[in-house]
Amino acid sequence: MATPNKVAAVEEITKDFQESNAAVLTEYRGLTVAQLKKLRRSLGTENKFSVVKNSLTAIAAKEAGVDAFDGQLAGPTAIAFIKGDAVAAAKSLTDFAKDNKQLVIKTGFFEGKALDASAVAALAALESRELQLAKVAGILKAPMAAAARTIDALRLKLEEEGGAPAAADAPAAEEATAQEAVAPAEAPEAPAAAEAPAEEN
Repeated sequence: MATPNKVAAVEEITKDFQESNAAVLTEYRGLTVAQLKKLRRSLGTENKFSVVKNSLTAIAAKEAGVDAFDGQLAGPTAIAFIKGDAVAAAKSLTDFAKDNKQLVIKTGFFEGKALDASAVAALAALESRELQLAKVAGILKAPMAAAARTIDALRLKLEEEGGAPAAADAPAAEEATAQEAVAPAEAPEAPAAAEAPAEEN
């Protein structure tokens, strides 16, 4: 008969499964309390590394619709419930396992798909979400910077060309003034032409 404590434990594990986008099943035989604490810190505050009982976890996984751990629940078991960046969490787990051979990564799931140990390692080898975002930001920033440089260069060119016509128009203005000055001197020739017929009389 299930005790209230066991019912509560199953409910908690079920909830952890349902709220996680990924989970990794591990065996932690031989790890000290200090080592487990260090591992939890490396996973960050968004994720949870829980030591669980296999029988209760099997019930919780079934209730949550998770079949990735079928046949894998044996020995001292702990599960990393990942609610944040799955790639970063998988990297933390695999890095810790390299330095602490007592931690064995057995299987997992990511967005509903089962992962074996090699798939978890492959997930860890991917770029983290933060790095991906940083690269995207860099890609977006580069064209903007290039556009800004192009616009600034165009502005400078227009400013330079805007001053050139005024300088070019100066000689033309001087020439027009000179022509206007000459025009009155030539005006008296018109009456002389008009007086020619009078001389013929």
